[in-house]
Amino acid sequence: MKDRSEATHPVVTNSESATSSREEKSNSQRRKRGGWRKFFLIFFVACLFAGTARAALPWFVRDYVNRALSRNPLYSGKIGEVQIHLWRGAYSIQNVRISKTTGSVPVPFFSAKTVGFAMEWPAILHHKLVGRVSMIEPQINFVDGLSDSEGQTGAGGPWLEMIRDLFPFKINSAAIKNGSIHFRAFKSQNQVDVYLSEVTASIDNLTNIRDETTPLVSTVQMTALAMDQAKFEFKMTLDPFSYRPTFHMATRLLGLDVTKINDLALAYGKFNFKRGWFDFVIEADAKEGQLMGYAKPLFRNLKVFALKEDVKEDTVVQFFWQALVGATTAILTNRSRDQFGTLIPFSSDMSGTTSAQLLTTIGNILRNAFIRAYLPRLENGTGAIDTLKFSAPEITDSISAGDSPQ
Repeated sequence: MKDRSEATHPVVTNSESATSSREEKSNSQRRKRGGWRKFFLIFFVACLFAGTARAALPWFVRDYVNRALSRNPLYSGKIGEVQIHLWRGAYSIQNVRISKTTGSVPVPFFSAKTVGFAMEWPAILHHKLVGRVSMIEPQINFVDGLSDSEGQTGAGGPWLEMIRDLFPFKINSAAIKNGSIHFRAFKSQNQVDVYLSEVTASIDNLTNIRDETTPLVSTVQMTALAMDQAKFEFKMTLDPFSYRPTFHMATRLLGLDVTKINDLALAYGKFNFKRGWFDFVIEADAKEGQLMGYAKPLFRNLKVFALKEDVKEDTVVQFFWQALVGATTAILTNRSRDQFGTLIPFSSDMSGTTSAQLLTTIGNILRNAFIRAYLPRLENGTGAIDTLKFSAPEITDSISAGDSPQ
C-alpha cells in the first residue's frame, strides 16, 4: 500500500519547487513589463495624436472661419493667423478684413488687428454658458457713393448670424480697444473723411446672466475723440429680449473745431467754416418700437462768411450762398453766449418713418437766439435714467485754435 501511494503521489523536491517559483516570478515580471510597455505605447500614441491635433487645430479653425465669412454674398472676408487658447476656452483671429464684393469701394467695411472669442467663466457661477468677444484696433468704414454699388453701409449683411457661426455659445459681453469709425465720400470734389478715433467701448449683460428684473438690463458705453480732438460720449441701456426695440440712449459731442469738417460742409452744404466750435447732444427713448427724442446742435463763436477770403476763393453762386448762411447764423446767434443752435424734437415708429417737428425746431432756434441759450447737456425730457449722465462740460476755449477774436 505504501509503494502504491508513493507511485500515485510523486514527491516534489525542494529544488523543483524553487525552480517553479522562479519561473512564476519571471513570467509575472514579463507580464508587468509587457503591461508597462503597452501603457507607454498607448500614452505615446495618444500624446502624438493630441499634439498633431493641437498643431492642426489652428489650420482647421482658420479654414472654418474663412468659410463662415464667405457665406455673405455681399461681403467677403480674409483673416491672418489663428491662435488657440484651450486652457481658457478661447481663440483669437489676427488681421481680420471684410470687404464689399460689389462695386469699387477702396476701403474695407470692417478690419481689425485682433478679434477674440472666449468663455466668460464667471457666468458659470450663475449656471450660464456664455461667451465674450473682444476687438483690438477695429475699424468700420461707411462710404457714401454716387450709387449703391459705390456706397457702403453694411446693410444686408447677416452680421449676427456670422458671429453665431464663429462661436458656439451666446455672446454676453463685448469690448473694443483703440477702434475707429469713419464716414467717407470719395466721389466729391474734396474727399470726405469724418471719423471717431481712440474708440473704447463695452457691451455688458446681453443674456441677463443674473436674471435681473429691471427692463433695461444691458448696457452699452463708448468714448472716443472726434477728428482726433473733440470728446465724444455714448451711453445706452436696453432690453435685448424685447421683440421691438426698447432702449434709452444719450450721446454728447463737446468742442469740435468746425474747420476740421470743412470737407464735409463743402460736399453737402456748399459752404465752409472760418472758425467756431460745435457741440451736439442726442437723447432718445424707445418703448416697444415707439421712439421719441431730441437732437441739440450748438455752434459757438461761429464765423462762416469772410468777405475778402470768399471773394477770392468762391464762385458767384457759392459767394452769395456763403453770405446768406453767414448772415442767417449771425442774426440768430445768442449774443451773451455767442452761440447759434436749436433743439430738434423727433419721433418714429421704428418702421422707417421718422418725423421732426419743424415749427418747434424753428421756435427753438429763436429761443436760443433771443431768450436763453441751450447748454450741451441732457434735457431729461424723455424719461432719462439716472445712470445715463455725463460729466460736466469743461469749455475753456472760445474760438478755434490759431484764430483771434474779430
